[in-house]
Amino acid sequence: MSIVKRIGVVVLVLAVSALALIGLLQMTRGTPIELVLAKDAGAGPPPPADSLFLRTMELYTGTHVEPGNRVDVLLNGDGTHPPLWRDLASAQRTITVQMYYSQPGAIADSMAAVLEERARAKVRVLVLLDAFGSQNLTQEWRDGLTGAGVELREFRPKRWYELHKLQNRSHARVVVVDGRVGYTGGFGLADYWQGDGRSAEEWRETNVRFEGPSVAQLQAAFAAGWAEASGELLTGDAFFPPHSFADAGGVQAGLMHTLPTVGSTPAERFLFLSIAGARQRLYIANSYFVPDDDLRGVLARAAQRGVDVRILTAGPKTDIKSTYYAGRARYEELLKAGVRVYEYQPTMMHAKSMVVDGLWSTIGSMNFDNRSIALNNESNLVTLDPKVGATLDSVFLEDLRFSKEITLAEFGQRPWYHRVLERGSTLLSRIL
Repeated sequence: MSIVKRIGVVVLVLAVSALALIGLLQMTRGTPIELVLAKDAGAGPPPPADSLFLRTMELYTGTHVEPGNRVDVLLNGDGTHPPLWRDLASAQRTITVQMYYSQPGAIADSMAAVLEERARAKVRVLVLLDAFGSQNLTQEWRDGLTGAGVELREFRPKRWYELHKLQNRSHARVVVVDGRVGYTGGFGLADYWQGDGRSAEEWRETNVRFEGPSVAQLQAAFAAGWAEASGELLTGDAFFPPHSFADAGGVQAGLMHTLPTVGSTPAERFLFLSIAGARQRLYIANSYFVPDDDLRGVLARAAQRGVDVRILTAGPKTDIKSTYYAGRARYEELLKAGVRVYEYQPTMMHAKSMVVDGLWSTIGSMNFDNRSIALNNESNLVTLDPKVGATLDSVFLEDLRFSKEITLAEFGQRPWYHRVLERGSTLLSRIL
């Protein structure tokens, strides 16, 4: 082989290696925040009760919180599906649905039935399914929707020339009816989301139904995904109807739609500001709890300054064992700092909620892991309201009755092979 050809081969190998390294680093990127500082270090950042808190949150996350909302916390399939099916069946102009996880079964069929009926009644129905999370839905199910007039699109299809997008999924959950009623949370189109959340195979879930100005924000989150998938940007009063919110309710709320980016993300800033702002108690319920070094640090500091910090996460009946063990690898550090950790026992705990000082709350799709914080699109309703906060406090404490508290002494006696699984799973924690 001539010198020129050898140089060409070396250059090609180096170029391919560089591209592979860039791709790997992009797929495993994290977020950079370590501390939340204030001018007066003794005072710390503003707590939720401070008028500066909402202003700070809006500036750092882009989430606009305003009054005039009605918010109903919905628990599990039994609490979610009856109002959801009623609202969908009442639609007169538009329905928009965005889902991440879907499986064939009774829930997917029930959703299809109501959407097809409304589409035949000349309601414009738009459905956006994540190409990865909803890949198991059958072609027959999809054909039934499109045959009835439903407009169906896939979000980021798995194509070889779009591999750079494969890692970044839309994990958001969106249902909007006539631009007036919105739903988000952790639910999906699968039979796991049936039942009472206390029985095997009936997942424990927290969702939210809301009316008021926050619905337009949720609709805008859907519109952003729909624009990417279809090339069509939705506007007009069919999707964003003008109306007074005076009668909707008195809750201050907003929709946080987080998107991945390089560097610090809105999701990361939201979590740090919320945790650092806690003064009395911080209750976090999250199915996939795998905090990185910096998030563990801010949680530990909250506990050490006297905040009642409690974490509720999935127990042995989790659906993803690698995430379970990666999360458990973080327990010892948190327990030593005074954080209390609980694992839900009856079934898979899939809720993603947080309440700070009984006032600042969030319910949505965002997990407490690097994938949600750095890589995925997420949708969370946030509220600054004592009644919503009290509801979530109550739900959290009731869930603890069905959970096992992890103590430092007992955790230190876990089997050696659990430690091996924890260490191995930790290696994958950036992409879980």
